[in-house]
Amino acid sequence: MKRTRLLAALAVVTALVTAACSSGGDDTKGVNADGSVDLSKVTLHIGDQKGMALQALLDVSGQSKDLPYQVEWSTFTAGPPMLEAINAGSIDFGGVGDAPPVFAAAAKSQIKIAGVYDSGAAGSAIVVPKDSALKDPKDLRGKKIAVTKGSSAHYHLLSVLTKNGLTFGDIEPQYLQPADALAALSTGRVDAWTVWDPYVAQAELGGNRVLVDGAGYLKPDSFWVTGAKTLDNKANAAAVRDLLGRIQRAHTWITGHREEWAKQSAAITGVPYDVTLLAVNRANFADHPLDDATITAEQQVADAFSDAKLIPGKVKITDFIDTRFNDRFNS
Repeated sequence: MKRTRLLAALAVVTALVTAACSSGGDDTKGVNADGSVDLSKVTLHIGDQKGMALQALLDVSGQSKDLPYQVEWSTFTAGPPMLEAINAGSIDFGGVGDAPPVFAAAAKSQIKIAGVYDSGAAGSAIVVPKDSALKDPKDLRGKKIAVTKGSSAHYHLLSVLTKNGLTFGDIEPQYLQPADALAALSTGRVDAWTVWDPYVAQAELGGNRVLVDGAGYLKPDSFWVTGAKTLDNKANAAAVRDLLGRIQRAHTWITGHREEWAKQSAAITGVPYDVTLLAVNRANFADHPLDDATITAEQQVADAFSDAKLIPGKVKITDFIDTRFNDRFNS
């Protein structure tokens, strides 16, 4: 009994600590009595991942200067664990591909899609060894394919299979994180690897080749996701609005400074310059509203996973979208 009570107490303490990590636990912090906001009292806990390098982008583009709020960063290997952290309340904001919000929504996570940009289809690919006998997507039948479960690569693989008359039952998916997947491809433990940049670029420069990229298989949108509770706080929402504006300006900057970005980003992130340059040169950074076409496309992603029985039940994606920041594109 003592052990049970101790474990229960530890669970409560852990939950309280986790909730306290992000800005979403207090609806009034940073909000003055007259309804105005004091951003100096806000701390946004932001998730980052290798493929987006958001912290480096804001720093190199100059958009992290003179922030009116505090920022704390956490790094994740991929989108799914980042959204798990947002749902748990340990971070407030992060960038992911098209599939992670669907899996989070299917798990009834407390998230909201708050922004979007076209990241380009060429940076998503199924890669195979240079001397592989695989020449066509139809050749994937019966093969072991590495993919990160719930990631944008997961949907890319599903889309490629579906459009070529195959299903997940026709392959042997190997659910691996990128580092493990690269090792598996390099040692021949898998036949192919579905992934996103800069991992695609890393694989190509390591002697592998692209079997098929994302062109014609996906709408290449990446999403900015927040905690639902984060947006319940007026000051937090104001900070998110400011952050989205800074990201948009950083994207405008990187479009005209790709080589400079590759050099400086490589120094910050440790991703080699040639890998970063290859990835950035084929990427888009086109921010746009969460409009009907975008929402419809994301619903199609959700329906595809549901139809393939890769998520439980159906997802109504509009329940997980907040369009309040769309007015940034009207000014």
